[in-house]
Amino acid sequence: MKNILLPILLVIISASTFAQSKVGTIDTDFILSKLPELTKVQEDLKAYNTKLEADLKVKVDDYQAKVKAYQEGVATMTEPMKKTKQEEIINLENDIAKFRQNGSQLVQFEQNKLLQPLYNKIGKALEEVAKAEGYTQVLTITSSGLAYVDPKFDLTKTVMTKLGIPAQ
Repeated sequence: MKNILLPILLVIISASTFAQSKVGTIDTDFILSKLPELTKVQEDLKAYNTKLEADLKVKVDDYQAKVKAYQEGVATMTEPMKKTKQEEIINLENDIAKFRQNGSQLVQFEQNKLLQPLYNKIGKALEEVAKAEGYTQVLTITSSGLAYVDPKFDLTKTVMTKLGIPAQ
């Protein structure tokens, strides 16, 4: 008899636990693509890209001018002058190479900075909808992770207290 009651009791407890949770999904990238503010972000990002390209062009033009001047004057230069000019040109080459490497990272940082307010706007709306409709968890479709979790199901502060870590 005990062997039959235990599984039945577990099924009832499990069912009541699942009944308390309501899970939804969200496609934040789709919502982002439909926000009218995205046009401004794209324009700002394009302007930033144009500025970086202009900065690179200045560096390349300076490099080419120094190489041309070196080639035209190499015959009249002393060895120390040649060495100094060569080092200057090598430093410019290295600077241009670093600028090109960092360019994509700079664009990514700028994009993240410009998109953050839009993601915050979506997050705030999601939180309001989730609370109003009783969702305990909302998963993102486009990336693996939770977009929203009802704070009453968050065990972070409880675990911190148990570990003796002050929860702020």
